[in-house]
Amino acid sequence: MIEIILEEKQDLNFEKLKTMIEEKKTNVGAGYLTDQGALFLVAADLGISLEKNPNSEYSLKDIFVGARDVTTVGRIMTINPIKTFLKRDSNQESKNRIIHIYDKDSNIKIKLWDDFVDLPEQLDLKLGDLIKVSKGQVKAGMDNKPIINLSGNGSIEIVLEDRKYEIPLLSDITQTIDDLDIPKENMVISGRITSDPRISSFTNSRGERAKSLHMELSNDSNTRKVRSIIWNINDEKIPKSLMAGSKIKLIGVKTKIGNPNFSNGDLEIHGDEGTGFEFVEQIDPVESYTLRIISARLDPTERKTHCMAIDKDSKSYLLLIDTKLFDVQVETDDIIECYPSRVLGNTIEITDQDSYLQILKEDKNIPKTGQFESKIMDVDSLNKPYVVEVIVLQNPNKMEVNTKSGETVSVADTIVGDDTGEIRLVGWRENSGLVSDLKIGERVRILAVNAASGKEGNIELSLKPYSNIMKIS
Repeated sequence: MIEIILEEKQDLNFEKLKTMIEEKKTNVGAGYLTDQGALFLVAADLGISLEKNPNSEYSLKDIFVGARDVTTVGRIMTINPIKTFLKRDSNQESKNRIIHIYDKDSNIKIKLWDDFVDLPEQLDLKLGDLIKVSKGQVKAGMDNKPIINLSGNGSIEIVLEDRKYEIPLLSDITQTIDDLDIPKENMVISGRITSDPRISSFTNSRGERAKSLHMELSNDSNTRKVRSIIWNINDEKIPKSLMAGSKIKLIGVKTKIGNPNFSNGDLEIHGDEGTGFEFVEQIDPVESYTLRIISARLDPTERKTHCMAIDKDSKSYLLLIDTKLFDVQVETDDIIECYPSRVLGNTIEITDQDSYLQILKEDKNIPKTGQFESKIMDVDSLNKPYVVEVIVLQNPNKMEVNTKSGETVSVADTIVGDDTGEIRLVGWRENSGLVSDLKIGERVRILAVNAASGKEGNIELSLKPYSNIMKIS
């Protein structure tokens, strides 16, 4: 009865309602009314009927913290992956996951617990499905917004499309890049990819290493470009082929004012592990590639080989080869044929049973590594890989530094040069060992090293996971 009254009167809180009950008991004759009897009279004064079935369906905007046995209907915006953790009080393992739903007026998160976390797969739930959530308990989330918790006697069922719910389809709420005007949440945005999508690693708020997907989306006329980042990305959510030029739809994202250090101050698009991808236009099927290896380096911790390679048109690609699946050792100037498990811009992944890799005989149509050698004076384009032959001019310096995220990482640097100039060579994290192993006076060949902006804006050489250093006797 209290829940019904508080739901109907949003400006009323429990303490005020309790005072009204006590006043009724005092004014209408002490000893004649119970709390419940007084509540009937208070409800009548407020014009509220207590005949409402507490299990009737709620609109999302009417759901409030503390409501029990809530039943509601909404359309799925996102489905997050399962998270596993240990309970503080019992140290027992528990699982949960989030489903985000919306209706015509509002949106809310549903948190599935333990035995319920597999419901999306069991019911074959998809983004855009209309579902009914029953017997949910509403608690406050970290942002103090209501979250429907589902466990025990709770349930989810798919609802046939019904006009009485008037819940718009995902296509009805899709906005284009031109539509973006102010920061908003829970959006569906379509745009054309205008940069090679890339994955980078970062340390999240829990101190864990995670991945983020970066790309740029533009409008159809290519007059507005918006930086887009999907945080805590799950590899399984990324499409098999995501290339510059593709027109896609990002489902379950938000817009925020961009960081002027990384963008032009326009809005940015941010998503998370629940963000969905949908292609607006048909894409070409993934085909095999014939490439020459410029540089290859094994990461023993991940048991993967990182490579840089080129095709017959000298276009460069980054390769990621799972050495657990492919017992093939690729080296500089090898010609390979491969069918990727995923193509992400200029990054080719060969990491599952559906992909293949083989070393071919020489292909004279693909330039050799030697044709990409540059002098120090020619290193000018940022984020472009180079092959240089240099002499180490300074004993390497190695130190531990703190990043903006609070992480402590290793970094090593030295000065190298040739007959045209000198330049700083730097290696971060796992690349610091390659630099610190160098000795003054050594002659080395550095394969697939990138040009980057240094401390004072000067161009420097920065090692990447696929870079390699060969000592020349």
